[in-house]
Amino acid sequence: MLRGVFVPHVTPFDGKGEVDWEALKGLVHTFEEAGLDGLVSLGSNGEFPYLSFEEKIRVVETVREETSLPLIAGATGNSTRETLRLGRELLEVGADALLIGPPYYFKPSPEELYAHYSIIADSLDSQVLLYNVPKFTGLNIPLDVVEKLGEEHSNVVGIKDSSANIGRIAELLRRMGDRFAVLAGTADVMYPSWLLGAQGAVVAVANVVPELCVELYRTFREGDHQKAGELQLKVNLVNEVVVKRYSQVSAIKAAMELRGWKAGRPRLPSLPLKKEAIEDIRKTLKEVGIL
Repeated sequence: MLRGVFVPHVTPFDGKGEVDWEALKGLVHTFEEAGLDGLVSLGSNGEFPYLSFEEKIRVVETVREETSLPLIAGATGNSTRETLRLGRELLEVGADALLIGPPYYFKPSPEELYAHYSIIADSLDSQVLLYNVPKFTGLNIPLDVVEKLGEEHSNVVGIKDSSANIGRIAELLRRMGDRFAVLAGTADVMYPSWLLGAQGAVVAVANVVPELCVELYRTFREGDHQKAGELQLKVNLVNEVVVKRYSQVSAIKAAMELRGWKAGRPRLPSLPLKKEAIEDIRKTLKEVGIL
């Protein structure tokens, strides 16, 4: 299951800030038609910190009803107890696996991180993917903790590493071997990480240019490295503008709207982009041949 390109999809909101359930259903089919290998609900791009417990459950339930593709659900919480409560409910409504980032308010020590993930792995009958996203949590899950969890818990099966650090990804692959799935969590290291042995990617830009991400993975698998390199550079440009230059979720949603996909607004306190930023994104999508 944990192979290929997954989209950590957005959660569309209407003008009143409520989840637009029909728009969410439409996006699921858009991603299916693009040829992506699976979906990740309630990731960073899904604005999970801004969703209520009940909304999180309904998002995953809705996505599950609309697709038979592999579905990974984010169950990141600030306490072990709440992470377990959410994880159990997400599995109940059809998630195939859970993506769990570290607690992000009080910064846990390596010992506390290990205890947190160990209790979760022992308590849930599910595949668990670690989520390393220092951009938002302020910490890198130590490699020793990742290695120990992978060795001692058979259901801790992989990691989405969004550090954008190819050296860290290389060391993860060296330590963990084939028994553990390493997924690139940032678009600009997809192709380099695959060359080293990573099994796939979960990347924000798959919301905006899913067909480029799918084609990049296909050309890599076919061994057309010149074409894969060219596609990686196109994806990098989109990533630089949409993910790095502006407020990430607001920019992703603006780019999707430019493509005619109903992504809606970000939820407050995030604000929609200004016209100048939207025009910059439009220019970028034209440059890579999407618009």
